[in-house]
Amino acid sequence: MARIEINHLTKNFGGLTALDEVDLSLEKGQIVGLLGPNGSGKTTLIKILNGLLTPTSGSAEINGMKPGVGTKKIVAYLPDRNALPDYMTSDQLIGLYKDFFEDFDSDKAGAMIDDLGIDRKQTLKKMSKGTKEKLQLCLVMARTAEVYLLDEPIGGVDPATRDYILRTIISNYNEDAVVVISTHLISDIESVLDDVVFIKNGRVVLHDKADHIREEKGESVDQLFREVFKC
Repeated sequence: MARIEINHLTKNFGGLTALDEVDLSLEKGQIVGLLGPNGSGKTTLIKILNGLLTPTSGSAEINGMKPGVGTKKIVAYLPDRNALPDYMTSDQLIGLYKDFFEDFDSDKAGAMIDDLGIDRKQTLKKMSKGTKEKLQLCLVMARTAEVYLLDEPIGGVDPATRDYILRTIISNYNEDAVVVISTHLISDIESVLDDVVFIKNGRVVLHDKADHIREEKGESVDQLFREVFKC
């Protein structure tokens, strides 16, 4: 059962506090929006959960394990920028993921890539930014992971591509998993969210069900976000 447990998590970079005493508990079977403006701490939190950064104090655990070698087997991570080798083709990248991840479904990845009309023999270097982002998402979502950490999966792509990316996430994630989607583009993603976490200046200022916000507050997540984060 996928579970993320974060307690008193703080991360400092010199004199800058990126995360400040964050407490958060996320359960399986949810798509969670990690929502906040740029510089609010979203990417720092995702990198800690993926084992790329270590906390200054406090703890983060996935299924009772600290992020590291053990959690990489069950966590699928989409970084906020392309992290794949430019000289490789889609077919070569499918082979790479198959070698690295036991839960990777190469047939599913190939089907998604073909559905997008991506040339399997074309190198990443020759692809557009949007095509690279879609390819990277296909590779991540072709894993049967327990946790998906998606950092800005719809940033910098056109609206039609955003729709495809959201459909890909909904139709391909493991339903026993927890999916964390970091973004500041709330209106584009609100319809797929079960839970929302607002993060501001490194602090969690709200954690609630998306339906609860709409029913109890009588407004959309996007409207509430604009109120909480207005300048």
